[in-house]
Amino acid sequence: MLKKTYCLFFGLFLLTKEINAQTNQSFITPPYLQIGYQPSATSLELLWHSADSTTNWEVEYKTAAAASWQKAARSEATRVAVANVNTHFVYRTLFAGLTAGNSFNYRVLKNKKVVFTAQGKAPKEKGQPYRFVAFGDIGAGTSSAKTLAQQAYGVNPDLVVVPGDIVYERGLISEYRTKFWPVYNADTISSEGAPLMRSIPFVAALGNHDGDTRDLNSYPDALAYYSFWDQPLNGLQGAEGGPVVPLIKATPENKKAFETAAGKAYPVMGNFSFNYGNTHWTFIDSDTYVDWTDSTLLKWVANDLKSATDAVWKIVVFHHPGFSSSRDHFEQQQMRLLSPVLEAGSVDVVLNGHVHNYQRSFPMHFRPDKKGTLLVGGKDNKTIRGRVVTGKWQLDKNFNGQSQTKANGIIYLVTGAGGQELYNEDQQEDTDSWQKFTYKFISSTHSFTVADVDGNKIIFRQLSEEGKEVDNFTITK
Repeated sequence: MLKKTYCLFFGLFLLTKEINAQTNQSFITPPYLQIGYQPSATSLELLWHSADSTTNWEVEYKTAAAASWQKAARSEATRVAVANVNTHFVYRTLFAGLTAGNSFNYRVLKNKKVVFTAQGKAPKEKGQPYRFVAFGDIGAGTSSAKTLAQQAYGVNPDLVVVPGDIVYERGLISEYRTKFWPVYNADTISSEGAPLMRSIPFVAALGNHDGDTRDLNSYPDALAYYSFWDQPLNGLQGAEGGPVVPLIKATPENKKAFETAAGKAYPVMGNFSFNYGNTHWTFIDSDTYVDWTDSTLLKWVANDLKSATDAVWKIVVFHHPGFSSSRDHFEQQQMRLLSPVLEAGSVDVVLNGHVHNYQRSFPMHFRPDKKGTLLVGGKDNKTIRGRVVTGKWQLDKNFNGQSQTKANGIIYLVTGAGGQELYNEDQQEDTDSWQKFTYKFISSTHSFTVADVDGNKIIFRQLSEEGKEVDNFTITK
């Protein structure tokens, strides 16, 4: 009996080893899940990158209720032929007819031979509890980023939310290959990362390190966000040079190569929204090139939130925090201008990154001063680095997240300690340096947010890279 068991396990080991070897040979980037351009609780998209345009790719999947494998939709390929990286193809296919909230198995075949296998998790529908993880400023390739990837994998989330700065330093294809995919889509859990993205969909907002580099002559593989992420296309179409989208500097050849690689995602995917479980999610480009005094932008956000009539919770995600006590980036307060719109839209929580620590505000209301804002210039005194926005806030100090869990106002969370160097470690104990709206400030350790959404309750926990709980609170309705 022992001999038979040994032979079985040894056979499985050899099969796994063979598939892993084939995976490494077949993909530039192994398959990973996305919510897709038109998200639903019964579908997910699968993407992978390969240098081969002639391969006969097939994808099969099987749910718990199915007796046999079924074929996914025929894969489509987008050609990425920008300078500085070898030509490759981003392949996409759709898993349809999934059972909301249930796991499913899938496999990728190359020329009729299985080269990749994994298990995915279908999105949750309204009425099903779910868990999400959130951490920003993650694609640094540091040991802390890798440890947090392992910790995030260990809490078994249904969704992973990235509030910007997906990859450092310029959002390049080459940087994704060295600092992002190996960490968050690793073949196994190890000191180098975890196999998160092949099983759990990530959703991400643009950060400054993802969207600022617009010189495609110097960095032709920049703006990889638009080529590698499949997220809803229900945002603003803004024209280049307008209040939403800055101009791109590029030769006609470089511009055409980028637009071919980005496809229909550029530029509309800078802002988008979707429903997951009982929650309406709104993702916003908060970079300093966006003019948040523009009425068209404000109207889009207002209408998006107003349309979410069936949502129990409304969560907004953008990179630059309007409310932060950190000395670093303190002058970048431009997103405070959006507060009245968010409050009118009954937003519950705002998730931010950019500042590399963790901060939690009191539930609050904010009204910007009518006299306007002070523009702050960059080092060249020409570019806009940020806006100082003065105004008045009202804080709900009765809320403690324990015995008092009904919040009067929006709770702003900065969860930017996802792996890049920490900011303002000295301020953690220097409470006199905190702004009056700050309830919690953790800057001595990298950390990530875990949230359990269940009906009219959300339990938030902030966990360090060692897995220690550094904050927790509950919101109820």
